[in-house]
Amino acid sequence: MVLDRGLVFMSDTRTNAGLDNISTFRKMTHWEVPGERILTVMTAGNLATTQAVISLLDERTKAPDDREPSLLKAPSMFQAARIVADTLKDVIAKHNKNGQQAASAFNATIILGGQIKGGPTRLFLVYPEGNFIEAGEDTPFFQIGEMKYGRPILVRAYEPGMSFEEAMRLLLVSFDSTLKANLTVGLPFDYHLYSDGSHELGKNGRIGVDDAYFQTVSQGWGDALKTALDSLPTFDLD
Repeated sequence: MVLDRGLVFMSDTRTNAGLDNISTFRKMTHWEVPGERILTVMTAGNLATTQAVISLLDERTKAPDDREPSLLKAPSMFQAARIVADTLKDVIAKHNKNGQQAASAFNATIILGGQIKGGPTRLFLVYPEGNFIEAGEDTPFFQIGEMKYGRPILVRAYEPGMSFEEAMRLLLVSFDSTLKANLTVGLPFDYHLYSDGSHELGKNGRIGVDDAYFQTVSQGWGDALKTALDSLPTFDLD
């Protein structure tokens, strides 16, 4: 999510291959050169694909030469998005050639956001085909994975001038609505709050199942919905 003051990221940690095979994996990764750049990546889709992409991107940041493009050496966020997009496309193509022929089986989508010194804060959505789009005034936030249950809340309540605290509340309500309707989304949630111009990792952490604030928000949102529904005029059958 793009705010006037920076970027807000949140991801769940649930992956599953059926109701009896549910696991927890981190879907948010950071690369940082304090004072020079910070890049945050979130992933959704085939776990083997996303893990391969993150591993390749991370290995290239540690390589001693420039034979492979590195996120830590990209001159701009646009070029960083191209690196992520090309890596995702190559990984999917390699998996398809080596076995499974159903292209959708290895698909994944990625959100990339951050800032490189000398350029603005930017947020991109990367598709499995290797192309990407950038967030702007008309599309100030991106969602990947299971999105249909939580999206209406973001569309109705998002404001670019909101504080980080207000944005966290909004995202938790959106995620709460999603996880109550879909078993593929679940706690804990990882988050990162990036302040524009800081060029370093911002406030970040994990919200667990027993988090008192999340329980308060979840219960309060449910109660508020019931109160709002009761306050509306009932349907007149006559």
